[in-house]
Amino acid sequence: MEKKLTSGSVLKNVIVFSLPYLLSYFLQTLYGMADLFIIGQFDGVASTTAVSIGSQLMHMITVMLVGLAMGTTVSIAQAVGAGAHKRVLQSVGNTVVLFMIVAVALMALLLASVHPIVAVMSTPAEAVDGTVAYLRICFIGIPFITAYNIISSIFRGMGDSKNPMYFIAIACFANIVLDYAFIGACKMGPAGAALGTTVAQAVSVVIALLAIIKKQSITLAKEDFKPQGDVMKKILSIGVPVALQDGLIQISFLIITIIVNQRGLNDAAAVGIVEKIISFLFLVPSSMLSTVSALGAQNIGANKPERAVQTLKYAIMIAFGFGLIASGVIQFMAEPIVALFTDAKTAGGAEVIYQGGQYLRGYIWDCVFAGIHFSFSGYFCACGKSGLSFLHNILAIVFIRVPGAYLMSALFSTTLLPMGLATAAGSLFSVVICVIAFMIQQKKMYKNIIVISANRS
Repeated sequence: MEKKLTSGSVLKNVIVFSLPYLLSYFLQTLYGMADLFIIGQFDGVASTTAVSIGSQLMHMITVMLVGLAMGTTVSIAQAVGAGAHKRVLQSVGNTVVLFMIVAVALMALLLASVHPIVAVMSTPAEAVDGTVAYLRICFIGIPFITAYNIISSIFRGMGDSKNPMYFIAIACFANIVLDYAFIGACKMGPAGAALGTTVAQAVSVVIALLAIIKKQSITLAKEDFKPQGDVMKKILSIGVPVALQDGLIQISFLIITIIVNQRGLNDAAAVGIVEKIISFLFLVPSSMLSTVSALGAQNIGANKPERAVQTLKYAIMIAFGFGLIASGVIQFMAEPIVALFTDAKTAGGAEVIYQGGQYLRGYIWDCVFAGIHFSFSGYFCACGKSGLSFLHNILAIVFIRVPGAYLMSALFSTTLLPMGLATAAGSLFSVVICVIAFMIQQKKMYKNIIVISANRS
């Protein structure tokens, strides 16, 4: 099952690995978008707001789990690159134990806190019941979310990005069918959207496990599940900063959501819809982050750091080019895209479309800059320095993104355009920090090479 990506064309490896990753992200994003799209066809603005707020929180939880699983991907990838098969199996076994504990504890904590969470998010009164119902069911499904993501991280660390794509494709199809059944036929509203998503995730996990058993892709011994201090430390040392970083990014989005929720139901619905659209457009930058992490880690494990840098450069070129094209197109298509998720004829629908279009026109420029700092974050993770990724994100959030959104909301009460631009400004700040950190790291690496060469001579 292990596939080494430490030789051949770097660009080809980036494209071949990233395309299945990109499609996986697309299908996973389609989960939430399907919920929002289908609920918008059968229910009103209140239900749409409930699902948008609830799914945003679930997205935050999911990306944090994915971030934590990055420790697994990098640890396994470095072991594969170094040819250390036993280390690979130990990383897999320890990951299973670690994430089982995390999943159960997280589910219990969130189920006990669902009402306070909804209150903290300043959920509009009309959407409170729907949001609670949506989140309660989704929280029950956290073990399935966790299981899918750790299975995917294991496969990707071994150089296989195709199988996770197949698993999520089946789940996505199941989710759409179940959404129409529960929301449309059974009239379950937000609870139906959550139930469809949870059942689909369970289906994905079952299929993934059956595939592993049938193909015998991973054969683990009992001792592989025994907690190894150094193995778990490495997984956590890489994964925790990424998880915290992703969590803080999503918290910043939630804070922005709270700010917008105080502007009223229409603006809240508009921002919720745009967040879903943006999550779709961010598929390319996100896939570059993960691609650089996996490919870079394998090459670093194989003592080929120059190939890791090449991987970074190609990822930046791809992400930046995509961001420019997407930002340009959105300037002409913003309102029609937002209109796909709500009906202009319903109460407040026209205002939602207008405000959503304004917010999207500003927000989309974040795609340009985020693609660059996402790629750098992937490289830092591959080097085992995920703390750098955490640092630039927290600085951007604290100094630019959140205060900028608050200030723009206060100064421009009739439009959401400036709030969208505030997010892009935060990513630009991250890019500056990433470039400086990378240059310092490369300078240190170059000095070390000179010292080693001098000692050898």
